[in-house]
Amino acid sequence: MKFNNKYLQKTSTFINSIIAVVLCGFLILLSGNLIDDVGKWKEIPELEEFQNRKVIVQHEEKIQGLNKQINAWIEKKASVQQTINSAEKKYQNAKESFDNWLKTRETIGSPSEDQEVLKRANELDAYFKTQQEWEKELLTMNDSIDELADKRDVIKALIHKEDVKAREKRTLAFRQYHMKVFLIRLSIILPVLLLGVFFIIRFRKHKYWPLFLGYVLFSFYAFFFGLVPYLPEYGGYIRYSVGIVLIVLFGIYAINKIRSFIEKKKKELEISTEERAKQVLAETAEKALEKHMCPSCGKDYTVKGWDKTLKKNNKTQTYAMITDFCRFCGLELFKKCTSCGTVNYAHLPFCGCCGNSISENKEHEECSNGSS
Repeated sequence: MKFNNKYLQKTSTFINSIIAVVLCGFLILLSGNLIDDVGKWKEIPELEEFQNRKVIVQHEEKIQGLNKQINAWIEKKASVQQTINSAEKKYQNAKESFDNWLKTRETIGSPSEDQEVLKRANELDAYFKTQQEWEKELLTMNDSIDELADKRDVIKALIHKEDVKAREKRTLAFRQYHMKVFLIRLSIILPVLLLGVFFIIRFRKHKYWPLFLGYVLFSFYAFFFGLVPYLPEYGGYIRYSVGIVLIVLFGIYAINKIRSFIEKKKKELEISTEERAKQVLAETAEKALEKHMCPSCGKDYTVKGWDKTLKKNNKTQTYAMITDFCRFCGLELFKKCTSCGTVNYAHLPFCGCCGNSISENKEHEECSNGSS
């Protein structure tokens, strides 16, 4: 007789799961610092390492000198602008005074003041000429400032060119750095992952499987969180390629498993119902009974309300809508106990009413059939 305690089995499964998860957690904590510090084993390339500092410093000194000259010209320009504003104001005041004086002269009509007219006109011309000279000086200053600014822009372009070269070199060095870090991670995590796969293949039925399972969970965590996020990108091709390979491998494994299961079921259905009944395990039968499934073909054996092909029999209300045999594969599902006559699920070990062994009932029937 096989030991069968569903509550104890569930408790055992729960405890084993806790053991595996806790062990996995401690392994993750133990290896976390090591995996996180891998990036510090190699120095991260900095931009300054690839810059021609001597040339850049020379260019920057030239720019500083040009900036000083530009600032000096700007200060002079501000002073000249103030002078121009003052000259323009004097010119406007003198012109306004001259215009008023002309109106007064026309009213009085004194021809003796022609010399005064010439004098005032000459003063206006002098003010205007002074203003024009300062404006020319201002234009010259603007040209000088623009020329210095152009020189400064040329030097800035040279600095930018040096910066672009340095960034290109740093990008290449950064890729090499990431590749080195990835290879270090790979050299650490790949053996861990392979050992985890070996444990799955070799120790799935071992009594200490929860401990092995904890390590297996840790190995998968290390792979997916310690290695995959650090795959070199190169436009994403490597990551996508790894994803495709993993999906293909998993798909092949899943397809083969499904096909092998289907083939196994087909072969099981080819043998006689008596032989199939002997191969049904108590645990499988218990799960099948809970889900109203045939333990051999896996199909639902309950009679639906719309199914008129079978009528209700005289069984108890619990089994009022089921059949004694599976309608799809012919396996016997329910039978009467030879001791008390109670209908029981044929693949459980004991009668639910009298406790008599159902397996003994099977042997008794086989002997009776053989003797007859």
